[in-house]
Amino acid sequence: MNRAILVSLSLSAREKAEAEDSLDELAGLARAVGAEVVHRVRQSRFRPSPRTFIGQGKVRELALMAVELRADAVVFDHNLTPVQQRSLEDSLPLKVIDRTQLILDIFARRAASREGKLQVELARLMYQLPRLTGKGKALSQPGAGIRTRGPGEKKLEEDRRRIQDRITRIKRQIHSLGLRRSGQRMSRKRSPMPVVSLVGYTSAGKSTLFNALSREHAFTSPMLFATLDPVLRRVAFSDGLYFLLSDTVGFIRKLPVELITSFRATLEEIRESDCICHVIDLAAARSGEQAEAVEKVLAEIGAGNIPLVRVFNKIDLLPGRDELLTLQERKTVAGRVYVSARTGEGVADLKKLLRGILFQDRRLFHLRLPLERSALLPELAERGVLLKAAENTGHLELTLMARPDAVRDLLPDYAEGEPPC
Repeated sequence: MNRAILVSLSLSAREKAEAEDSLDELAGLARAVGAEVVHRVRQSRFRPSPRTFIGQGKVRELALMAVELRADAVVFDHNLTPVQQRSLEDSLPLKVIDRTQLILDIFARRAASREGKLQVELARLMYQLPRLTGKGKALSQPGAGIRTRGPGEKKLEEDRRRIQDRITRIKRQIHSLGLRRSGQRMSRKRSPMPVVSLVGYTSAGKSTLFNALSREHAFTSPMLFATLDPVLRRVAFSDGLYFLLSDTVGFIRKLPVELITSFRATLEEIRESDCICHVIDLAAARSGEQAEAVEKVLAEIGAGNIPLVRVFNKIDLLPGRDELLTLQERKTVAGRVYVSARTGEGVADLKKLLRGILFQDRRLFHLRLPLERSALLPELAERGVLLKAAENTGHLELTLMARPDAVRDLLPDYAEGEPPC
């Protein structure tokens, strides 16, 4: 695909009002695979055509436009049925691509890990399976006998069986990798280290914020879906407390169901978090709708009840940012914070807010134990964050951050502790 025409169909007044923004997003997706957008086509109808999605007149208009603009592809801002896609390909001198196919192509280019590549392949095969009949132009007609099949039909059945077998094998491999990931999550749950997941609409600045918090250098790029595989880093506070920070795949409107299904194991990383930071691009024209799309998916994957911090990013790009910052303290208490991940402004406020959320049920224990009880040290370190350990006059002096119940059965005399500062 080199030169693409974009097509949008509005079925309601609301869709018509949002069509331009949705086409802007589709144009970004097309550019992500190296295509040049040469024209945009919009149509309003009460319902899509079962055969060609858009009206026959608009199909003829597209055919003439394709020749005039030297376009080689038409991209629909919708998901087409196999029948619609096949009919459009019969009527147009163009490659016909729908939104799901385009997103799957981008994911295939971005996947880096073995699990990520398998998840994308699974999604693509699930998308292709019901569309095998799209090759019908090459199929021979069945013979006269009731049980007779032509070579085209046999080839179709073989292709379908081969894809189904491959889907089964990939699901087994993903399940195996998921069990390993689940074991890693269980290990983290047994450890005292809380986990924070960064989520957000694609290109909201998650990876830039990830770098600002962790002072590491994860891959950052204006490309859509630059991060597909979860990345974990340890983030420390000045007093020695710390948490694990996870950067995850970006969300998007109309995220294909095949991808949600295939990436469920990866999305479970979010579901198992102690806190979610939802990064919102304040500079985006439809930031509110993008935020709704993200939180809708969070609810769908069972992460709706996890403590959520809304991180409004890119304040450096806003003309009225000073007025925003005067509200910073009150907004932070309300579970939202304004930052510029690029300049670092507001990141310290975010860390302060996260510290209060992650360690609100922890207590600070100052322990003085006889040396003969030093065998408890490894277990205490597993049950909390060991901030200090020193030997002094025949005793171990420890400073431990932990939940009271984690300490109670080992050291009943120290069951209460004190709130962290």
